[in-house]
Amino acid sequence: MVLLFIIHYCDQRMSSVETIRKTLNDNKVIAVVGLSANESRPSFFAAKYMQDHGYKIIPVNPRYETILGQTCYPDLESIPDAVDIVDVFQRPDRVVPVAESAIAIGAKVLWLQLGVVNEQAATLARDAGLEVIMDRCVKIEYARLFGGLGFIGVSTGIISAKRPRVVPY
Repeated sequence: MVLLFIIHYCDQRMSSVETIRKTLNDNKVIAVVGLSANESRPSFFAAKYMQDHGYKIIPVNPRYETILGQTCYPDLESIPDAVDIVDVFQRPDRVVPVAESAIAIGAKVLWLQLGVVNEQAATLARDAGLEVIMDRCVKIEYARLFGGLGFIGVSTGIISAKRPRVVPY
């Protein structure tokens, strides 16, 4: 009985490689809830990476007017365009209202970042027909499945053993 519960719980929390690959392949518009304009924050790094790899990033944070050269919206309902993936960089206790908003705007996927686990929000989203990916980083999963995951987990080109090319004046 306990083993069945553990298998069921893990099955709900973990998304298969095929599901994640299909999600990232088929959906190109990502609303990032909690995106920070601070370049050292994980949300900024992940969003910038995805933007650099062809995804349209829509920042959602009431504190800013623009992030990554894109208009920043105070909430999901304010976004005038269709959204495929709602990527959540919020504490787990703040996710249920985000899931409800994702459902309301017709998003296809609710993606909860590393460390963000909320079964109630996941159940709400699944029951409404959304794909749910929980406790995973969109940047890491993209890099892992489509290339770009280097020796220490990132392949940014910032740190390299190669000498930089010197351009004469």
